[in-house]
Amino acid sequence: MKTQQLGSTGPQSSVIGLGCMGMSDLYGPADETESIATLHAAIDAGITLLDTGDFYGMGHNEMLIREALRSRKRDQVLLSVKFGAMRDPAGAWIGSDGRPEAVKNFLSYTLRRLGTDHIDIYRPARLDPNVPIEETVGAIADLVKAGYVRHIGLSEVGAQTIRRAQAVHPISDLQIEYSLVSRGFEAEILPVCRELGIGVTAYGVLSRGLISGHWNKDKTLTPGDFRSRSPRFSGDNLAHNLSLMDALRAIADSKQATVAQIAIAWVMSRGSDIVPLVGARRRDRLAESLGASNIQLSADDLGRIETALPADAIAGERYAPVMMAHLDSEQPHAG
Repeated sequence: MKTQQLGSTGPQSSVIGLGCMGMSDLYGPADETESIATLHAAIDAGITLLDTGDFYGMGHNEMLIREALRSRKRDQVLLSVKFGAMRDPAGAWIGSDGRPEAVKNFLSYTLRRLGTDHIDIYRPARLDPNVPIEETVGAIADLVKAGYVRHIGLSEVGAQTIRRAQAVHPISDLQIEYSLVSRGFEAEILPVCRELGIGVTAYGVLSRGLISGHWNKDKTLTPGDFRSRSPRFSGDNLAHNLSLMDALRAIADSKQATVAQIAIAWVMSRGSDIVPLVGARRRDRLAESLGASNIQLSADDLGRIETALPADAIAGERYAPVMMAHLDSEQPHAG
């Protein structure tokens, strides 16, 4: 597994990271034994970047990672943790908390659940509209000085917020959804990241499985799977979106690859400052995703891919309207 620096001030990371959310939350039930086996397989394959959130399964994901790391060395991995998203006992989202005292409180619980004395990259999951980003980042900077955090990241924020945060403390990377069908951040946010030397960790590279090549219109969603409320997976939108996969599958076949591998390889082709996070919950899906690192896409291949799946071809927003409203990266001022 090759590595690259995450931004101009960030750590060395494997060129592919593992997003761990689905092992605990939002995609329906997961097998804990298989999840741990998948984490072990990822580390053994050279993946160093493990991405989680303290609200994934209300702490379950962090404890799962702790269990997986019992048989591995802590310095084999980079732990990237999001904080600040608040939930009620039923799992509903009830806002964000970026207050300095909350930041320090969240971290103390995260360190205990993960069984570690430091977090490699700590980031607010969403911008708290009631707290200036300078105050939130300043609180994390205090934790950097104290040795509890190594690097500061951001998630789903716009260009103005990125500039304001960078003025307080160097930012290692911006975590944001980025895929063949989610390319809105290319216009204004990505250029600012590159101007400031900030890396990108891209989640949703398979658009929640929609462009994985494994989805079909008859797939039954289990209780707790948030895709049942996602516009891209609903009704006519889903039928349209799945119809786009035939052309992408033809390209994959010509490269002796899978649709998922082509979609991940496309994200990797966008720049050496971008690290895709694959959300594999099982070892077979992980192995498939890792195969993307061996695929070389020529200029002709890239042209065919973008002809098959133009940036504006997908039907439906990436989240339901109430969730989109919480994304600073999607607001008019984001540029």
